[in-house]
Amino acid sequence: MIRLRLSLELDYEVSQPGCDFIFNIHAAHTARQQVLQELLTVSQNVPLTVDTDPVTLNRYLRLSALPGPLRVAYSATIDLLHHVEQPGNIAEVPVAQLPTPVLSYIYPSRYCQSDRLTRLATREFGQRWQGHGRVQGIRDWVLQHTAFTPNTSNANTSAMDTLVDTVGVCRDFAHLMIALCRAVNIPARFATGIDYGADPALGPTDFHAYVEAYLGGRWYIFDPSGTAIPMGFVRFGTGRDAADVAFATIFGPVQSSAPRIRIEAVPGADGRLVMPWHCAEALSTDG
Repeated sequence: MIRLRLSLELDYEVSQPGCDFIFNIHAAHTARQQVLQELLTVSQNVPLTVDTDPVTLNRYLRLSALPGPLRVAYSATIDLLHHVEQPGNIAEVPVAQLPTPVLSYIYPSRYCQSDRLTRLATREFGQRWQGHGRVQGIRDWVLQHTAFTPNTSNANTSAMDTLVDTVGVCRDFAHLMIALCRAVNIPARFATGIDYGADPALGPTDFHAYVEAYLGGRWYIFDPSGTAIPMGFVRFGTGRDAADVAFATIFGPVQSSAPRIRIEAVPGADGRLVMPWHCAEALSTDG
C-alpha cells in the first residue's frame, strides 16, 4: 500500500458575472484508490456542488463565480492498493465479450482518430502476441517515435497531429497511444491525475495524462510519455479523450494562472513509508 498526500491551488480573475466553472480536481473513489481525507476551499462565497458520475466515478465540482479573484484549493490523502499482475497472464478481451460500459472506448473520438490509423496499427502491431505485451509494445512505439517537448502542442492537437509532428506532452502521447490501441480493437481510455515522481528538469509538478487499457477484465495503467512513475498516479478522471476530463472547463471571460501542485509519499497506517517505484508488473487501481 502507498499513501500519498497532495494539494493544489488554482487562481483565476473573473471578468464578469455568471462565469461558470466545471472542475475535475477531486481524487476518484475506487475500490483500490481510497480517499482518506480531503478538503476543498473556494475563496468566493458562492453555491457549489460536487457530483460523481456513476459510470466513470469522475467527480465534478461546479460553481458560478462572481467578478474578481477566485481561488480553488483542494487537498487529499489517498491510499493506493494496486492490483498487481504478471503481464504474461493478462489476455485481451474479444470484442464480443466486452462489457457494455467499455464499448465506447473502442470507437474513434475527437482527439483519437483510430479509424485513420488502422493500416498503421495493423502493420506495426497486428502480428504481435495478444495481451498486455501488445499494449506495452504500442506504448513503447509511441515513446520511441515521439519526443517529450513542452509548448509544442495546444488544445486542438490530436493523435494524427502528434503522429506527424513527432513531438508533444503527456496529453499528446496518451491520445496517440489510445488511438493505436483502438485501431487494433483494444479498448483504451484517457486518464488524468497528478504527475508523481517526474524529473524536476521537466518543470514544476503538474496535472498528468496517461492511458488505461482494458485487458483481462480490468483497466491497466500505461504511461506512454515515460515521464512519471505509474505506481504513484492518483486518478482524478477517465474519459474517451481530453475533451471528457479537462481539469477545468470555463464558460466566460476569465484569466488564469499556472496551477500550483504538490504531492508527497507519507507513512501509512502501519507507520511504514513506501515510495512508488518503477516495476515490471502490470498495475491497476480499477475495482
